[in-house]
Amino acid sequence: MSAAEPQRRILATGFRAQHFLAARQAWSSGPLRPRLLHYVAVTPAPPVVDDPALARQLQGLTPGFHRLSFDQGRVLLTICVGELPAMLRELVFHADGVVLDDPRQQGLAKALTRLSRRGTTLSGAPLGEPMRQELRACGWQIDGDGARYDPAWEPRRNHEEGAQAAGDAIVIGAGLAGAAVAASLARRGWSVRVLDAASAPAAGASSLPAGLLAPHQSPDDNLLSRLTRAGIRITLQEARDRLARGLEWEPTGVLERRGEDPRPLPDVGPALAPWSRLASEAQRRAAGLDASQTAWWHENAAWIEPAALVRSWLREPGVRFVGGSLVTALHPQGVRWQVDTAAGGQLQADLVVVAAAFDSAALLAGRAELHPVRGQLTWAARGEASAALPPFPVNGNGHFLPDVPLLERGAWITGSTYGRADADGSVRGEDTAANLQRARELLPMAAPALDAAAARGELRAWSAVRCASSDRRPLVGEVAPGLWVSTAMGSRGLTFAALCAELLAARLHQEPLPLEARLAQALDARR
Repeated sequence: MSAAEPQRRILATGFRAQHFLAARQAWSSGPLRPRLLHYVAVTPAPPVVDDPALARQLQGLTPGFHRLSFDQGRVLLTICVGELPAMLRELVFHADGVVLDDPRQQGLAKALTRLSRRGTTLSGAPLGEPMRQELRACGWQIDGDGARYDPAWEPRRNHEEGAQAAGDAIVIGAGLAGAAVAASLARRGWSVRVLDAASAPAAGASSLPAGLLAPHQSPDDNLLSRLTRAGIRITLQEARDRLARGLEWEPTGVLERRGEDPRPLPDVGPALAPWSRLASEAQRRAAGLDASQTAWWHENAAWIEPAALVRSWLREPGVRFVGGSLVTALHPQGVRWQVDTAAGGQLQADLVVVAAAFDSAALLAGRAELHPVRGQLTWAARGEASAALPPFPVNGNGHFLPDVPLLERGAWITGSTYGRADADGSVRGEDTAANLQRARELLPMAAPALDAAAARGELRAWSAVRCASSDRRPLVGEVAPGLWVSTAMGSRGLTFAALCAELLAARLHQEPLPLEARLAQALDARR
């Protein structure tokens, strides 16, 4: 590996832990090393490994792509669980090296050639004569049991060549979406200024006192289910690496009440269990449910203080926060962009990323359709209510966090309302009443304690305006040359901000994507 490479990208047609760990060790111990190491491995089933630290990361590998992060986000392991031909079709990048696990599969040479560039090397399993012939026909030069892609013709590419070189970037918006983008770009060598109209970061919807990070699991394992699992895996890794457990986050799990929906969990294999499974009798009892009521338990769930995550991302080397900078307009200036501020400033950058929630719409001048979504939370000190509250969060129609140490030295918190097309962020009494009513229905056993807090005038509230797209999925991608967007997280900023940031950076640098190509397309700003 050479420091002349901004990244090193390895594609393995099987997953062998010892090979990944050796590649990671070679990257970490080299006196000159690329800024990032990507290791992409395709495996037909979740692997079993002996390394304890790696095994902890490899839980919950349902069919599809899974992004794992090591060494402060500079070693990225993408595990693709599924049949090799199907998984290779979902990959969109050019590998520097290919590690061949089983060369006997017909048509493998063509699939690997699509993911290679001139100079890509191939090593691993010994090559039989049929594979040698296929490789030669595709332009590979055979060298012993290895090969090098060096065709005599100019290869035709199905996806774009060349990655954007790191330069200077401006990110507009210092909430979850903007801070996540800034950190992802900085890890790739960008110098990033984050502009926000407020004097401090996380002043808008990301000022939420505490948010519940939980998968959206559907009985048919739909698109949103798969997207939320991908986003939650990345956010949980970020929380473990960056935040103080018990103060800024806590991996609690969550019990989901299914109400009148009797449909079972999808049959996608045992790897779903760490994500979603039937709640145990003890868990249902702790939430006040009887044996006749259906509930699911989501192990990979947590409460997180969004502002703590924002502050950590903004501390990434190469990121500079500039508060009190209201952006009024964006203008292309040749290959760069000019950013005008209300104070009369005119800043320029190679790259501009708009991540300003609902305010993004005006700056993007019709390039994205966004809708305001107002949300209000309600909370009070636990106090005498402690005995009536469950030991873990519960969701269903709304959600309930029983113990958040950030508030009142220990508080319950419930909500949020979801006011479509409502851009008024002021606190409303009727929304507090609505939150309490949903909490009573969700947790009847806690209703007396909640009503007592209301009677004593101890209820407090938070309200802000978020934004969503027409199909309620985030918008991430390039909307004009050098102008990108990451927004429309709705009420799932904790789920999607880091995933969208990594997706944006991967598109920008022609890296392996953290999602299957078809799932990434579902988030594309120009879909």
